[in-house]
This record gives sequence, C-alpha cells and structure tokens, in this order.
Amino acid sequence: MSTIGLDKLLKYRFYGIVLFGTLLVAGCAADPNKPVIDPEGVDMAQFEEDRAKCEQVALQVEQKAGNEAVTGAVVLGLIGAIFGDSDTAKKSAAAGFVGGGAKGLGKTELERARVVKNCLRARGYQVLN
Repeated sequence: MSTIGLDKLLKYRFYGIVLFGTLLVAGCAADPNKPVIDPEGVDMAQFEEDRAKCEQVALQVEQKAGNEAVTGAVVLGLIGAIFGDSDTAKKSAAAGFVGGGAKGLGKTELERARVVKNCLRARGYQVLN
C-alpha cells in the first residue's frame, strides 16, 4: 500500500469516527420526538405503562435506513460516474450510502414517534406535540 493510499484511508477513518461520535452524542440528547401530554388528571404510573406499550407497537415500523442508503449510493454513484472517473464514482457511492442511511434512520424515528403519539391519543391522552 502506498503512502498516499494510507493517508486517504486514515483520513476516511478519521471522518468515520467523527461522524459516529456526532451521531452518538446526538442520540444521547433529549428526544425531541418524546410525547408531551397534559398531565392534568393523569395517573402518571398508568401513562408510563401505556407509553411503554405504545413504544412496543411502534417497533413494528419498518426500518427505512437500508432502502435510503441504497438509493443514495446509486444516485451519487451515478453522478460520480458521469462527472468523474471510477474512483470518483466509488467515493460518491460511499458518501451516498452513509448519507442515505442517516436519512432513512431519521425517517424511521419520526414515523415511530408518530405511531407512539397516535397510540397514546387512542388511549385517551391529550398529546400536545
């Protein structure tokens, strides 16, 4: 392996670690999709039990990350092939795969949050967000 190839590998590894760290920190932040309810007259122990059940129902939402990742890889790979060489196409496809996967995860989480909120509404809670 040449020095230039090793430099590129280390650079991409570094970017991957930074991306992973960013996603990890973002995942630990307060969940903006968490349902907010009007607590007036609500048995909070029962609410927590119902919320847990609704979250179990929401796990049925299909993961969209794989589909989005493949779509991103194909689209950016084609763009890279049109406007560059095979190396550019490979790099573009890899970037599309990562970006598309992140987009798909975001869509999945939003849909799961929507399912939880709808489930809680169906159980009689006044969901405010």
